This record gives sequence, structure tokens and C-alpha cells, in this order.
Amino acid sequence: MKSCATGGDKPGPDQMRRLKKIISKIPEDPFLHEKADSIKALGDPTRLKIIYLLTYGELCVCEILTALDKPQPTVSHHLNILKKAGFLKWRKEGVWIYYSLSNPEIINVLDELLGNK
Repeated sequence: MKSCATGGDKPGPDQMRRLKKIISKIPEDPFLHEKADSIKALGDPTRLKIIYLLTYGELCVCEILTALDKPQPTVSHHLNILKKAGFLKWRKEGVWIYYSLSNPEIINVLDELLGNK
């Protein structure tokens, strides 16, 4: 393990100045908590599948239910998590709700993170 410049277990004055400069440039904790919650929303295979389904355009809930072959309450739960995280837009037409991606670029980011490109 690399020891601190002071030879002890704490950073020296130069290291502290550098560290304070670095810390001042990173986002505040509330922002990071919010973004972590958004990332958690993508941490489920069913939700990832919904995102991939919607890359091909808007889908009705009935189409999403059929594609996922899961019960309606389960699909609704996953859609709500993605909606709250800001990944989905929705509109109501009669009794049906149609979903689409709020930002189609999300798929490029996912592909990059997952090593698909």
C-alpha cells in the first residue's frame, strides 16, 4: 500500500490542498444520490428489456405486456420505476397508455456501458 507523503496514515499539506481542489470539482451528494437512483432503475433485466423494446418506437402497454410475457402488475411496477427515473414518456389514449423513451440516446449510452458497440 502506498503511504502518504508524510510517512504516516494521513495526507500531508500538499496532498490536502490537491484533495480539496479535487473534491470541489465533484458533484454534491444530493445530486449523486439522485443519479444513483436513476442508475438503479436500469439495474433490472426486465427494465432493460423495456428500454430496448422502446428503442423501436412508442408501444402500448398491451404490446409491452405481450413482449415481456409477464403479469400486468409486474410490468406496471417496472414501467413506474422507469417513469419516475425520467427514462420514459407516456400518453393516454382512451383506456390505453402508450410509452416511449424520453431520450432515445439512452440506448447508445447503455450499449456503450454494456460493451455492445
